Amino acid sequence: MIGKLRGTLDTPFDGGCIFDVNGVGYLVACSARTLAALPQAPAIGALLVETVVREDAIILYGFADASERDWFRLLTAIQGVGPKVALALLSTLAPADLARALMAGDKGSLSRAPGVGAKLAIRLISELRDRVGAMPTGPGFSPNTMTVAAQLPPADRAVAEAISALTNLGWKRPEAVAAVARVAERLGEDAALEPLIREALKELAPR
Repeated sequence: MIGKLRGTLDTPFDGGCIFDVNGVGYLVACSARTLAALPQAPAIGALLVETVVREDAIILYGFADASERDWFRLLTAIQGVGPKVALALLSTLAPADLARALMAGDKGSLSRAPGVGAKLAIRLISELRDRVGAMPTGPGFSPNTMTVAAQLPPADRAVAEAISALTNLGWKRPEAVAAVARVAERLGEDAALEPLIREALKELAPR
């Protein structure tokens, strides 16, 4: 498995680059943030690498620093988040901004990344919000300084409160998240709290 490459940046392109190491050109997929951090070709540089082995290919994903690589690993552990979507999130949001969006339940910011819809954004918030404090984010960020309720836009606050209401009624959190996500997608982003809860209860009712 390849964990790091040091060599010459040969050919940057949208979504990655060719990295020349002793005459061997490695095709590496990267976020826009990592590409921007690399030196101008043909300068010498280094990339941390995550190697993903599939049945039909071995794909290298490169990162300018360990924090982005660690976030990539965390994101790809979530159902529905493949490497392409993880790189899209990391291209759209720096680790500190990603942490803030998750802590605040800000699905609007998460949905700016290509491939991330409202349903997936809610799943990310639900599964990762409590894990943000253990993740590297860079300087200037502290989860303890976040006031989550104040950070939420009205529509996202309604979604978060609907999920909380359902869990207080005894539903398991993953079931509540999935039901509210389906309802929010159907009713639209401006749906109020009461319709969200009412329709989610219908979703969860035994058939």
